[in-house]
Amino acid sequence: MRRRTPSPPSPLPQRDGVDPVRVRLPAGDAWATVRDHLVARLSAGAEVIDGMLDAGLIVDVTGRPVPRDMAYAPGTSVWFHRELPDEERVPFEIGVLYRDEHLVVADKPHFLATTPRGSHVAETALGRLRRLLGIPTLGAAHRLDRLTAGVVLFTVRPEERGAYQSLFRDRRMAKEYEAVAPYAPALALPRTVRSRILKERGVMAAYEVEGEPNAVSRVELLEHRNGRARYRLVPSTGQTHQLRVHMSALGVPILGDPLYPVVTAPVPAGDFRRPLQLLARSLEFTDPVTGRAHRFVSPRELRAWSSYEVWAT
Repeated sequence: MRRRTPSPPSPLPQRDGVDPVRVRLPAGDAWATVRDHLVARLSAGAEVIDGMLDAGLIVDVTGRPVPRDMAYAPGTSVWFHRELPDEERVPFEIGVLYRDEHLVVADKPHFLATTPRGSHVAETALGRLRRLLGIPTLGAAHRLDRLTAGVVLFTVRPEERGAYQSLFRDRRMAKEYEAVAPYAPALALPRTVRSRILKERGVMAAYEVEGEPNAVSRVELLEHRNGRARYRLVPSTGQTHQLRVHMSALGVPILGDPLYPVVTAPVPAGDFRRPLQLLARSLEFTDPVTGRAHRFVSPRELRAWSSYEVWAT
């Protein structure tokens, strides 16, 4: 098995808990200058790239500014900080359930992205925790959807991240979720749902197709009242939106879901009402580094169950 060459350390510090962008200059390209390659590769345009070069904002591995006429050298890298978008602050706090020299276990609120993605860069769980705890090396071992709240695992040491990520990849991480959805008296529970789910790049919603199942979820009814129910969901696979797709397919879509069973209009920026009623309640695993047995549980309540009138307003 071929070993992956480690990335060179960044010559630039983080900014607002966000790593600088690294652009590797691939072998086989025949650009005359680094500037020409960046103009062709990045979508910012020649004027923006030239402005960044002239201001010394793009640097080489030593931290020295890259001049406009610097020759293209395949296999080397340059770094710069992206312009951070004007992000709406998610008005809910992130909790820290556990911290040691290897792990940080957080309790993520609804609407907060786990890691930088798209228009969510600094206003993420990773960015907040790096700033709050002063751990620039912190990285996510897995990811929760932005609309889902609950327990998320972060690693302190980059060299150990792969060991913790393998817990999820190899299905050695026991995960439990909780959801609030309509109550269907005719729906026989508990049951295990198996289906094949596909998620296409650029398409918001995943969907089920015929074929070998790649998504398996255990669905249990915990309690019900006033036409609503609280469900325990135990996925044994990790397809995108798996629990949301399976609950919708059962005829009990999770309350507050803007994608299932039908895609609705995007939630306007700054509208934090009626969050998706899905919570990653717990993670349980044996630590691959220390050998300790861990179980972490979110104390959050799903508002549509505890205070439906407040959630629905």
